[in-house]
Formats: sequence, C-alpha cells, structure tokens
Amino acid sequence: MNDHEITPPTLDLDSKMPMRGVFYALLASILFGVTTPAAKALLQSTMPVMLAGLFYLGSGIGLTLCLILGRRTKLAESGPSLKSTDLPWLSGAIMAGGIVAPILLMIGLNSTQASAASLFLNFEGVLTALIAWFVFRENFDKRILLGMLVIVIGGILLSVDFSTGLKLSSGVFCIVGACLGWAVDNNLTRKISNANPAQIAGLKGLTAGLTNTILALFFGAKIPSFFISLEAMCIGFLGYGVSLVLFVLALRHIGAARTGAYFALAPFVGAIVSILFLREPIGVPFIAAASLMAVGLWLHLTEDHSHEHVHEEMEHEHEHVHDDHHQHDHDPDDPPGEPHTHVHRHSKLRHTHPHFPDLHHNHH
Repeated sequence: MNDHEITPPTLDLDSKMPMRGVFYALLASILFGVTTPAAKALLQSTMPVMLAGLFYLGSGIGLTLCLILGRRTKLAESGPSLKSTDLPWLSGAIMAGGIVAPILLMIGLNSTQASAASLFLNFEGVLTALIAWFVFRENFDKRILLGMLVIVIGGILLSVDFSTGLKLSSGVFCIVGACLGWAVDNNLTRKISNANPAQIAGLKGLTAGLTNTILALFFGAKIPSFFISLEAMCIGFLGYGVSLVLFVLALRHIGAARTGAYFALAPFVGAIVSILFLREPIGVPFIAAASLMAVGLWLHLTEDHSHEHVHEEMEHEHEHVHDDHHQHDHDPDDPPGEPHTHVHRHSKLRHTHPHFPDLHHNHH
C-alpha cells in the first residue's frame, strides 16, 4: 500500500491529546503526594511495611469492587479488557514493582540512613526515563532531558535532610535495585496501557498488597485496629489506586519517561500539604525545589516535537475517535458514536504533525 501524505490542521486532536496525558500525570502525582503526610499520622499506629500493604490492598480491593459493580467515570477512560497477550507484560510489571522492589526496599532500609534512602528513591524517575529512552526507544531531546533532571533534583532537595549528612551503606544498592524494579514496572505497564487501567491497577494493587502484608507479618508487624486499617485502605484507594489508574492513562498518552518526570512532582505536593495542614516550616530547600520543579514543568509543557514520521500497517484495539490516524470502515457490530472501542486496522501512513510517544508514535 502506498504511503499517504497528510497535513493535519494546527489544532488537531493529536496536539491536544498530550495535554490530557499531562493532566492525568499531574493529578496522579497530587493524589500520591497527599498520601505522604497522611501516612505520617498513621505510622504512629503501625509499621511502615504493614501500612504499605494496607495502602495497596485498599487500592486493589477498591478498584476490583468498582469493576465488579460496573462503576465507571469519565476520569477512568474505558478501554479493552486485558488479553492473554498482555499477561507477560503485566506479570513482569507485578513481579518487578509489586514483589521484588518492595523486598529490596525493606532490606535496604534496614541498613541505610533515612536521608540517604530518600535521596536514592528519587532514582526511580531517572531509571524510568533511561529505560524508556534506550530500551523501549521513546523519543526525547535535550529539553526533555533537562526538564526531567531539574524536577528530580527538586525532589531530592525536598526529601533529603542535609543537616545529618549522607552515610552510604550496602543497603543503598538494594534501594537502587528497588528503584530499578519500579522503573521496569513503569515501562512494562506502558506496553499494556491501552487496556482497561482499572484492571491493571486493581491486579497490581491486590498482588502488591498481599505481598507487603505477608512480609510485614513475617517480620513481626501486627494488623492495626479496624478503623485504622479502614482509614489506611481508603487512603490507599485514592493515593495508590486512583492515582495508578491516572498514571496508566498518562502512560497511554505521553509515554513512560514524561509520565515519570511529572509524577516526580509528588514530593512537592506532599511538602505543600505538610506545610498547610501539619504546620511544617517553609525552608530554603522548599523554595529551591519549588523553583526547580517550576522550571522543569515549563520545559516539558512547552515541548514542541514535530517531524515527518511513518506509521506502519497494524491492527489493534483501543478507544479512539476518527482523526487522521483512524480512517477505517466499520462492521455492523462495531459500537456507534465516538469515542468507541473496537478492533481496527491502520494503513501505512506518512505525515508530519506535533506528537508524543503515545500508542501510535513509538518511533525512534
């Protein structure tokens, strides 16, 4: 089939879609960031690993109930159910991010200073971007690289207590390994982000929740009272469950590297909440971090990535509207209206327009 030359209008759907992905990523970081000050109060009643288990269980159980009861909102876009071909990617994501990473983090925290642990946990965003760029070949440029770096540095300034100094130990390697596990998780989840995000987040939440809870019990933790457990699970549903759904949706629209960079704003959100509600002081690190994150956010939001590229012929299923990338006929059984979801085929297409590493733009 011959290539087709198409020149889309300046304000077509593709130029708007990335902003939706940015919205999802920022909202995910806000929900996740709020859980940090909330966890500070709950840690007085339970151990950290047990609290993490309750957070994940709340995420998995809450999203599973939503799926069973058929509750869908505009926030959680519909999408095709997970297929057998998605299971290897999902299994790898659950193993890396729900099992291996928490175990490595727990081992590392036993022999690592808290400030150093906080510092190295920020490597998740860096490793996510590196894997996305050099393994899965997401496109990037110097502007995106610089924006990601200043956002991560801002997160470091917020999470490290420099007054105590940094005394590194062998546990640091375990913490970096945990970050690598979550980075692999993020990139593998990117491969199935086209599927129903509530299914993905629900399965990951149940697996990680059970794993962390069992680990906590194994190391002597006790299950807190009913009301504290319920409170933790409700916070986990919003901060881990809904946040993860939004994270998956962001992966769908802007790719793993950019989503990880926006999600790195979560420490800044937690710091703001702590200042407003826990009356923590505003210091120089907070002001410096806020300035760096603002610069990084501006660099990403003003990205202009446009060049001639080729879409190879392919067939897949996802939610879509009939734009320049979706010109196909319909069978009588295909759902009416737009957006809709059905199996459809893309002809080979060559054109130029602003785009991001979404489902249809995974080129070098």
